Amino acid sequence: MPILSTLKRHKIAAGLIVLQIALTCAIVSNALFLISQRVQSINAPTGMAEQELLVLQVSGLVRVENPEVQTRVDLQALRGLAGVKSVALLNQMPFGDNSNTSGMRLTPQRAGRSTGVGAYNSGEGWLPTLGLRLVEGRDFEPGEYAEAATVFKDDEEPKVPAVIINKRLAEHLFPGRSAVGQEVYVYGSQPQRVVGVLETLPAIRPNGDGDDRMYTMMLPIQSSYRGGSYVLRVPAEQRDAVLKAAVAALEQASGAVKRIVREQRRFEDMRRKYYRQDVSMLWLLGGVSLALLVVTAFGIVGLASFWVQQRTRMIGTRRALGATRGQILRYFQAENFLLSSLGIALGMLGAYGLSLALMQHYELPRLPWVYLPVGALVLWVLGQLAVWAPARRAAALPPVAALRS
Repeated sequence: MPILSTLKRHKIAAGLIVLQIALTCAIVSNALFLISQRVQSINAPTGMAEQELLVLQVSGLVRVENPEVQTRVDLQALRGLAGVKSVALLNQMPFGDNSNTSGMRLTPQRAGRSTGVGAYNSGEGWLPTLGLRLVEGRDFEPGEYAEAATVFKDDEEPKVPAVIINKRLAEHLFPGRSAVGQEVYVYGSQPQRVVGVLETLPAIRPNGDGDDRMYTMMLPIQSSYRGGSYVLRVPAEQRDAVLKAAVAALEQASGAVKRIVREQRRFEDMRRKYYRQDVSMLWLLGGVSLALLVVTAFGIVGLASFWVQQRTRMIGTRRALGATRGQILRYFQAENFLLSSLGIALGMLGAYGLSLALMQHYELPRLPWVYLPVGALVLWVLGQLAVWAPARRAAALPPVAALRS
């Protein structure tokens, strides 16, 4: 009651510090959630042998009538390099610039409900090259592979006999049962049979929008060098040396065909570049949160110091009546705890409202309740640490000096 009675005489100052704590609680709680979400996305495992992968992309300077022949020459040259474990040609890579997706249905009718799926195409050797693991079923058989030029013809419906999907897509399409052996429809009315399920097959653009962030598939379609990237799996310590040798091998394999190696980099570097803006956003959110906490702490220190100066006679009177230093210290700490608790209560409501706004405008998930007590604990501790020094100075005032002021 004495604390509340004192605070009534300083309504404006107390109200400002409560609002500051509430604003900090609302922003910091959501910022911590956004940071944790993005860190989880950045560090999410792909299931691939990331530290052993090299990616090369070749572009032709003149038109080639039969690029599939040149592609086979390139693959043979790359597989003959020392240190190369395996090679594959994929139409696109995770964290790359392309984003090829397709709709997958369970019925042949195009009007039926479809699921957006990230579509990878590759010839033989993709599974050992990428280092992915099958949890069910098998890899494609040699007879199931086909070149893109023969699959996609203007006057014919694409015929792809088989497909391998990731585990998330299998659970989504066939909950509670095995996906292997089931038929799905990707291209027109010709079904594709699911022959395998991968533990993970990363999304093409993991922080994009749509179902393809979670659902992916591999199709046995061999692209040419003009529509894909060569992926090499090599020992991690030999990546730089093999990368130079691979570029030289592709240039030599070109012969009279004028081509350039447009892209040559490690897969790790692709992932790092892809998340570069996300990392910058994390630093920005962290900096804003830290700045808010620092400003709030200085506000508490300033207000507590001001109140200690204003209440010097009160402190001296209490000390003269027998109050100990510990009692004076606990008085200011209890006062700060009351203000912090009121600010945190308002801040929790503000954090929930801010979370709803982010959900509506940016399609972010709802703020989990666990971040609210975490934010409250941070602000409670911050308030007690900030008020401790002014309260300690107040407790150290001798009664005589206080009564003379």
